Amino acid sequence: MKRNVEIFRKGSKTYFTASLFFPPEIRRDVFSLYAFVRTADDFVDSVPQNKDDFYKFKRLYYSSLKSGKKSGDEIIDNFIDVFYRKKFKAEWVSAFLESMEMDLKKKKYKTIDETLHYIFGSAEVIGLFMSRILDLPKKADKHAQMLGRAMQMINFIRDIAEDNSFGRVYLPLSGKMKSLDNSFAFSNKEIFEAFIRQNSLLYKKWQKSAEEGYRYIPKRYLVPIKTAADMYLWTASQIEKNPMIVYEKKVKPSRFRILKTLIANEVKCFHI
Repeated sequence: MKRNVEIFRKGSKTYFTASLFFPPEIRRDVFSLYAFVRTADDFVDSVPQNKDDFYKFKRLYYSSLKSGKKSGDEIIDNFIDVFYRKKFKAEWVSAFLESMEMDLKKKKYKTIDETLHYIFGSAEVIGLFMSRILDLPKKADKHAQMLGRAMQMINFIRDIAEDNSFGRVYLPLSGKMKSLDNSFAFSNKEIFEAFIRQNSLLYKKWQKSAEEGYRYIPKRYLVPIKTAADMYLWTASQIEKNPMIVYEKKVKPSRFRILKTLIANEVKCFHI
């Protein structure tokens, strides 16, 4: 479990800090989930990409799942334990691994349908996993998916410069928007800013759908989930104010802002 915690701590300041507000038994399962998905993601996002270890990780997972035996990899074994206890669907894990594998093979997404296919495996299924970990009713699933989808959209917008370094274009280009290279964006600021606004509108639509599902989440679980979502709302607002900032730095909330929001959400959830 110590390894899970370390992977989570290094991987996401927002998610890790927010997750500390889950009860211990939930927190352990969240750490196991995050360690599994982060490990796979790190293999495909390393420079150079670590294809061999990704495929080894994938084979070990499927072999262990099929045989019912321990894989010998703590990250995989902890995840499979949660998989069975919380009744994850095998196709969700397969979709996740497929999207990770796409990062090894596919660079550009030309239509929104292509992007949404990737997002389902890379983000929406994470919402579904979380829904099962929290024992939410099945009717919460579509909202959990939308929260994952919304957050992934902000990641795509926030990480444009980083994805450029990998040669990746997740946001489909259309009309006058010919490239996400910084040279094109700075030479065509109005076009780029309109493109960011267009994608931000999609984010807001999906986030609104996600928030409709908050009513299914017990208060003791809502605080960390709402806090993570609020930090994405904050990130979106900073980028909307100055879209060109995505080429200057990766916009992320400070730990102080995250903790301040956690405390405010706890007050709202339990004292209103």
